[in-house]
Amino acid sequence: MGFFKITRHAIRNPVAAVVSRIINATANHHRQPPLLLYLLTHSTPLLQIPNKRFSTLLKNMDPTGTVVFSTVGRSKYGFDIFSVKLPFDFNETDRVTEKRLTDGVSINFNGQFVDEEETIVYISERSGSPRVYLTRPGLEKPEQLPSPPESLFHDRPVIKDRGLYFISAHEEPDKPFKSWSALYFTQLDNKKIVRLTPPGFVDYSPSVSQSGKFIAVASYGSQPWGGEFHDMQSDIVVFRESDPSTRTTVCQHGGWPTWSGDSTIYFHRQADDGWWSIFRVDLPENFELSEAPYLPIRVTPPGLHCFTPAAMPNSQKLAVATRRRGRAHRQIEIIDTESKKFYPVTELLNPGFHCYNPFFSPNSTFLGYHRFRGESTPGDSIIPHLEPVGSPIKGLKLRRLNGQFPSFSPSGDLIAFNHDFESSSGLKIIKSDGSKRWSLFKNRIAFYVSWSPAEKNVIFTSIGPIFETSKATVQIARVSFDSGNLTDDRDEIPVNIKILTNEDTGNNAFPSCSPDGKFIVFRSGRSGHKNLYIMDAVNGEFNSGSIRRLTEGPWTDTMPSWSPDGKLIAFSSNMHNPDNLEAFSIYVIKPDGSGLRRIHISGLEGSENRERLNHVCWSVDCQWLLFASNLGGVTAEPVSLPNQFQPYGDLYIVRIDGSGLRRLTWNGYENGTPAWHPAGGDVDSELENLCLKNEVEVGDKLKGDFIEPLWLVTL
Repeated sequence: MGFFKITRHAIRNPVAAVVSRIINATANHHRQPPLLLYLLTHSTPLLQIPNKRFSTLLKNMDPTGTVVFSTVGRSKYGFDIFSVKLPFDFNETDRVTEKRLTDGVSINFNGQFVDEEETIVYISERSGSPRVYLTRPGLEKPEQLPSPPESLFHDRPVIKDRGLYFISAHEEPDKPFKSWSALYFTQLDNKKIVRLTPPGFVDYSPSVSQSGKFIAVASYGSQPWGGEFHDMQSDIVVFRESDPSTRTTVCQHGGWPTWSGDSTIYFHRQADDGWWSIFRVDLPENFELSEAPYLPIRVTPPGLHCFTPAAMPNSQKLAVATRRRGRAHRQIEIIDTESKKFYPVTELLNPGFHCYNPFFSPNSTFLGYHRFRGESTPGDSIIPHLEPVGSPIKGLKLRRLNGQFPSFSPSGDLIAFNHDFESSSGLKIIKSDGSKRWSLFKNRIAFYVSWSPAEKNVIFTSIGPIFETSKATVQIARVSFDSGNLTDDRDEIPVNIKILTNEDTGNNAFPSCSPDGKFIVFRSGRSGHKNLYIMDAVNGEFNSGSIRRLTEGPWTDTMPSWSPDGKLIAFSSNMHNPDNLEAFSIYVIKPDGSGLRRIHISGLEGSENRERLNHVCWSVDCQWLLFASNLGGVTAEPVSLPNQFQPYGDLYIVRIDGSGLRRLTWNGYENGTPAWHPAGGDVDSELENLCLKNEVEVGDKLKGDFIEPLWLVTL
């Protein structure tokens, strides 16, 4: 909505007069000035303007600023798509050679061949979100294909007869805890986009039959997501290209379908013996009229994991990704379904790289897949400290951090964070334009960061093991330093580390500093339960420092965040259902312990057993909460990706009254630990210093050191 004009007759005091001038000056620019934002949120009692539209102005304003967050593993992928030309004799796969088909920009994955000239359609994140591209040998720059402009997630594209099929997640489902993923189609000649998935249904991983008459998907139908993500428990559903509304479940429990001809579908699922295996279902000629679902036949044996199959056209062979006992990497192999013989492909070429999601060219001349491009291969070779990510809100920028738990300095020009838990990298600072990084301390495990809003040289963090019991020794540390040492010629900054909690008080973590810098709220397990406490920010529990309990009960309260105005503390808790150690909702409480209330986000009924709402933080105007959540279910099949601890984790915002819920991120990864730039306001002016310097290669060396899903064990 545009800003309305306030007349003199509505003005009651000088503050309102200032607001009037700002509104009128910006009425034609549709911008939200930062001074106006501040006045509206901090001077409401003074305004006393009777106009009802004025009272609703703030509620209708989109949030602004910059959000920095982390994504598990994603920065390390470095995926490109490769192909091998298949030999006539599959006993000679040791003679194959590999060719890169994509250009090394960002990550490129989940490809499909369009022809025998190695034209491929694929997903790339070069624009800041997963979008559909097409490239061919000799093409200077990949072509972005038509898709819904509002969509920030696309997956599994297929081109058949000049028609493009793809998954998108831009339409909100009818209820929470349901994936947004659905199948769409467009003719490349007219670019009109049609949804093929019925309203309220969820589809993944499309496959088009050889003739183009039939489509198969992995689908939940209209059922809500049950919370699983290891084995998705989706069904294999088939419909005619000419009638997508008439759907037949041909097999229960399966994912990643692939057609062989028009009557056989291969798919993967976890078998009863625990091994991921490929199964086959054969369809009768008039399968829509016969009894379904059909009994599947197991194709691959126990003793190895096989997944993400691709059927070789006009053949009894399949390409599959495998994980074998005693081998650390996922590899692509070809299996002859008649002889049951496996033929290794990528292990002969790159035994030290994970290789994912194979696909064949239409006449089986080429086999494609994606993997880490390699350290010596031309292309992006540096992990930037900050990376732009597409945002659904025009005035709200998103930046992915190469690290976790970011916290902005009071002026917003610096970001403190924990870099890498596995390497005990301690605490680091970067410039908020991503151009420089310093190390404050290292060789110690530290997690969660809170920069004092009142001091430019004081940062609080937790030192000790993460994800431990209430009795494990984790301590709150006050880290101080001379900000004058943050110069471009230095990499390490001398610090003073002051421990604020007693060593024998158990697990003390997740500090958040009050706006005046005098106190910190944190989670402690000293009572045997993880509840919240407030203590002196300078002396902690020592030297006449004060500490008091804020919450109390046999449950877990965690990840507190003090509001910028100091009036409320938001946190995650399972106090509504203490027996469920996985479901957390958002609560707010006043610093004196009064006013405790739950923010009902997904609705009252049943939500206490479903919500996983964590990593909450505030907008500068204290009107919005930003958090990570499972509300959107799973967007892509997790077994097709490297390890994601919680692949349903996406970022959301909601007003403090529980209204206005909006989703910010869409992908198959786990997104979390956000921080909101404290300046708020007009992005074009106040956040100009946050423009990333992409032309400067500053960051970590890209090594492809990500891991396979930890739940994917070789039995």
